Amino acid sequence: MTRAVLSIGSNLGDRERHLRQAVRELGGSVERASGVYETPPWGDADQPAYLNAVVLVSDPAAVPHDWLERAWAAETAAQRVRDPERRFGPRTLDVDVIAVYEDGRPVLSDDPELTLPHPRAHLRAFVLRPWHDIEPAAELPGHGPIARLLADPALAGDVAALSPRPDLALGLTA
Repeated sequence: MTRAVLSIGSNLGDRERHLRQAVRELGGSVERASGVYETPPWGDADQPAYLNAVVLVSDPAAVPHDWLERAWAAETAAQRVRDPERRFGPRTLDVDVIAVYEDGRPVLSDDPELTLPHPRAHLRAFVLRPWHDIEPAAELPGHGPIARLLADPALAGDVAALSPRPDLALGLTA
């Protein structure tokens, strides 16, 4: 049994529709979806604000790379175009594999295609806050409890910039 934490975000086009479509693309593997947050862009400020959420997924037959393939399939369905000149640039949909667990144990990988846990997740309030909302006791492998990471003074500005969007729901919330 594998279980994964996926971060979904959109800042182009119908952002809410793109997030909902991602949840539909993931289908029956979705256990829970967080609430939606509006967030400033990360890594490249010259772009529109994002809508971000986290989904917890599981599948008894999946292997870690399956989650990456499913993430790419969701991005393709949203007609994501990758701009090599703007690594953190705008996108219709971004789906990142944050962490994967096999039989309850974290999967660690330094594969350049699928590094686990996600190498920048501990720096991203837009990942940690929604994840904490649906799994308050969760730990990011190698970094510790999400609650502690969110309390880090280095993330205070990013945490304060998150705007909950209770008017937007993806379904399956905790």
